[in-house]
Amino acid sequence: MPSRDDAWKLLCEYTSGESLRKHALAVEACVRAYARKNGADEELWGNTALLHDFDYERWPNLEHHATAGHPHAGSSILRELGYPEEMIRAIQSHADYSGVERVSPLEHTLFACDELSGFLTACALIKPSKKIADVETASVKKKLKDKAFARGVNRDDVVNGAAELRIPLEDHIAFCIEALRGAADTLGL
Repeated sequence: MPSRDDAWKLLCEYTSGESLRKHALAVEACVRAYARKNGADEELWGNTALLHDFDYERWPNLEHHATAGHPHAGSSILRELGYPEEMIRAIQSHADYSGVERVSPLEHTLFACDELSGFLTACALIKPSKKIADVETASVKKKLKDKAFARGVNRDDVVNGAAELRIPLEDHIAFCIEALRGAADTLGL
């Protein structure tokens, strides 16, 4: 499998926007933390999270075609570069419209961390300090009910992600807050 440095270079090659790069880093932090917790392959899980949206900027797929655009376009590139099929399948499965059912722990974890990490970042950025250290689980749950806040985040995906991991939503939120706190400097939070 290509290294984390290789994955970062690939992300940067296809993604110029700082916010999408930071999103990838946030998802990576959460997924890596779950890999450590579950005794899984941290490099595989981390690189999967880092690259899950690497093709989004070029092929956003707003029409949600199963075999065109994101994540299908990126999957072809990853195959050509020798990334493992387990990783490619997880990336495909994080998009419900891909038609790839989530079955593995990696697939469920990537899906569960994707929308939530973006929401947690938004929660941090509205704090006066703009720090993830000041974000608490209870305030995140309250903000999830506010449909006007972070409108782009799919609340159903956040709730369903925790359900797929078979853990209470509060526990998933708290776990991901801690993971992001560990990456706060990298994320600018």
